[in-house]
Amino acid sequence: MHPGMKEILELLPLIQEKTRVANEILLSNLIMISEIPAPTFQEEKRTEFLLWRLSEHNLINCSTDEIGNALAILPGTEGTRNILITAHVDTPFPESVDHTINVLPGTVTGPGVGDNGLGVAALATLPVYLEHLGFQLSSNLILMGSVKSLGKGNIAGMRFFLDHTNYPIHAGICIEGVRLGRLSYSSIGMLRGEIANRVPEEYDWSRFGAGGAIVNINEVINRILEIPIPRRPRTSIIFGSIEGGSSFNVIPTTATLRLEIRSESDEMVERLKEEIQNIAAEVSSQTGTEVEFREYARRRPGGLRFSHPLAENARTILESLGTIPRISPSTSELSAFIDHKIPAVTIGLTHGENLNEVNETIEIEPITQGIAQLIALILAIDRGYCDEAQP
Repeated sequence: MHPGMKEILELLPLIQEKTRVANEILLSNLIMISEIPAPTFQEEKRTEFLLWRLSEHNLINCSTDEIGNALAILPGTEGTRNILITAHVDTPFPESVDHTINVLPGTVTGPGVGDNGLGVAALATLPVYLEHLGFQLSSNLILMGSVKSLGKGNIAGMRFFLDHTNYPIHAGICIEGVRLGRLSYSSIGMLRGEIANRVPEEYDWSRFGAGGAIVNINEVINRILEIPIPRRPRTSIIFGSIEGGSSFNVIPTTATLRLEIRSESDEMVERLKEEIQNIAAEVSSQTGTEVEFREYARRRPGGLRFSHPLAENARTILESLGTIPRISPSTSELSAFIDHKIPAVTIGLTHGENLNEVNETIEIEPITQGIAQLIALILAIDRGYCDEAQP
């Protein structure tokens, strides 16, 4: 640990005390942000609100880029380095879902409050916290609400920014609302896709084994489950959802399976992809129906070493706050940082439950620790304590 980290760790009680005063502003931002629907590819209203909140402070270049990311810069006293703080603004909930937020003495409940209403609210309130603390950074702080992150969005907003920005990014922090103690500084190999089955109109229902699209998708699942999965490298196949059918007594002509392949090895992800493609082609041939595999998102494994100063300091800060670090790889915006070889971590701000359900709930009290963690980590990066020693 860098010797200068001791001073930052000693500041943690003061940071918690002073930021607690501004938590009402954070909660107000959380409610207003979370009540604005922001399904992936339709985040404009939420990014407009975020920019309006950020423009109330001494920030420059408050604007959206060509893909729709909300951006603002808090200039540093020197401005020779740039730290990117980001939170994805999109949620998995369509606009038709009731986005009313309920606040109780210890909790906040509603669609997307934890993933990622709280992360966006922290981004909007960060200038307020820094002002309350009287901290001035030497680095420029780039605040970004990233769009097109989830699902088929394939972290397009983050990828676009890093591919086209004129600001060299020194380090990054991805903010997630849940869970406090979460710490990610590596990414695993991942492929996200779907298998769609369509029975043609002219299909011969008298053929042997004809049972409709859901039965065909079930056959695909059974065959995927027969694929040998190695213990090393650690690998898994997740079946996320199945859709199909319209009634009790109507044979379905379409069905869709959504799945995700995860592995520590990119080669293993590719091998499983090929096997699943072969299964889809074989079931299509045997049933006389269309079975198509479509890839929507891909991540490559990589990240920081356990001993990297950014990873080490992030763990130390959590431990000093009395929180056990829960280290796990990520498939979020962090992977875009990794692709660009930029040191970065993903952190969580509070505890929660029922994630990605309409009754998603977060706890209010631990947010103070989560914000203290975020600010302490920003200070450590700004002061150079997270820089890797040059050979």
